[in-house]
This record gives sequence, structure tokens and C-alpha cells, in this order.
Amino acid sequence: MMEPGGPYLDSSALLSPLGVLRCLQALFGCITLSLVAHDGGFGAASGHFCMFAWGWCLALTALILSFEFTRLHSCLSISWDNFTIAFAMLATLMYVTATIIYPIYFVELECDQCQSRNFRISATSSSALACIAYAVEIHLTRAKPGQTGAYMATTSGLLKVVQAYVACILFGALLSGSEYSRYPATQWCVGVYSLCFIVTALVIALNVSGRAGLLRCPFDRVVVLYTFLATLLYLSAAVIWPVFCFDNKYGSMERPASCSLGDCAWDSQLIIAIFTYINLILYTVDLIYSQKIRYIAEP
Repeated sequence: MMEPGGPYLDSSALLSPLGVLRCLQALFGCITLSLVAHDGGFGAASGHFCMFAWGWCLALTALILSFEFTRLHSCLSISWDNFTIAFAMLATLMYVTATIIYPIYFVELECDQCQSRNFRISATSSSALACIAYAVEIHLTRAKPGQTGAYMATTSGLLKVVQAYVACILFGALLSGSEYSRYPATQWCVGVYSLCFIVTALVIALNVSGRAGLLRCPFDRVVVLYTFLATLLYLSAAVIWPVFCFDNKYGSMERPASCSLGDCAWDSQLIIAIFTYINLILYTVDLIYSQKIRYIAEP
């Protein structure tokens, strides 16, 4: 809480290096949304996701700037440092995804209406700049070796956000006609993705809310144990999913010729296999880094 008689507004929230970065994030977010809304164009699920990512990140960035400038963040019953860096990590991931997806679906180098193409290229460039700004914020605020900081600022904490985000991509692919219900083994994989996502999200929520210290057991040991179990579970999914989707006995090694672009179970299964291995690597790296830090939960 701020001291009685102190200033109500904190100019460093806007003028400090971190404050300038957040102002740039908001500026590039506004430019991106304006360009796309004016003549860039967006449609279908991919375009709506990009608009949601840009709009949601802009709204949260503006909220963070407002709360820090007015010092109202000290009145919130959450761990502000955990919240801001977790959001910066999530915003970076969402901007990376939108910056890749938008030009793939909406930018055509050979076009009849080149003015619209130019707007879309400019929007993609602005989105990339915002992504860099969020990434630089992570670099500035993450916990340095030998320093005591918020759990979400550690490598393990940042990896938790990436793991949860990758799980969301898996769920999206599962719902896109992946035919996961054909075999009990693939249903087991869905259970693995769901269980690990729920527990990872709970770890993030406990730290962001500042409630991790209320647990009656050592939080860091519980997280390490969970990370070890999640690694084993993802290892099982990394073995089972490709077998029951791409082995000739259950599926197909080659993409069926009848598959149409954007509506193909084989494509969804391939995406799931790739991101299963990505999350397996993330949990393994998380487990290794968890041995190198000693985290003291906030009371």
C-alpha cells in the first residue's frame, strides 16, 4: 500500500524503461487493430482469433498501465509481479501465433487489390513489433540467477505458461475433426492433455492470486513432483498417439488424397503429434530447471 500523503499518480509507470515498453505495446496493438479493421480484412476462425489476440492483449496492457500509473494495483489481492510477467509471456505467445497465422491466411503477394494487401502487410509488421516489445519485457523482468523474485518470473514459471498455451493448441486440434474417440488409447492421450493442463493452470492461478503460501505442504516440492509425473504422462502420450494415428494397422502414414485443406483428420492428428512432443520437451526442461531453483511461496 502507498504511504499516506504520497502522490496518487506514479509517473515512473510510464517513463521508466518498463513503462515505455508497455506504452509501445499498446501503441503497436492499436496500430495493428486499426489497420486490420480499416482495410486489412479478417474472417473465418483464423482471422477472428487474430483479432481476439490483438484486442485482448491491448485491453490488458492498457489496464496494467492504468493500474500502475494510479497505484491502484497495490489495492488488489493478487501477486502483481506474478500477474504482469505471466501476462507478458502469454501475450508474447498469442502475438507470435497471430503474426504467423494472419499473413498465411490473408496476405497474397499477387493481388488485384494491392491496397488491402499493403494494409495486411503493415498490420503483420506492427504485430511483430508488439511481439518483440512483450518479449523484451520478459527479458527485463524475469528472475536473474542468484536473485529472489516471483515464481512466474523464473524459467520454471514462464515454462508453465508456455505449457498451458501449447495444451490449448492441442485442444483446438482435437476439436478439429481429429477422431480421437476411435480408440481408448487416443482417449487416454486426451486425458493426459486435460489433466496436465488443469494442474498447470492451477499452479499459475495459485501464484498469480498469491495463494500458493496457504498450502500446508512445500509448494516447490509439490510442483517438482507434478512436473515429474506430467513428463511421464506426456511421454506415454508421445508414444501412444503416433502409433494409433499413423501406424498402418490403425491409421495411415501418408496423408489421404481425399483430404481437403482445412478439413482433414490426418492434419489435425499430425498437429497433435507435433505439439505433444513440444510439450514433452517443455516439461522435461521444466523438470531440469526445477532442480536449480529454490522458490519461497508468498505468504
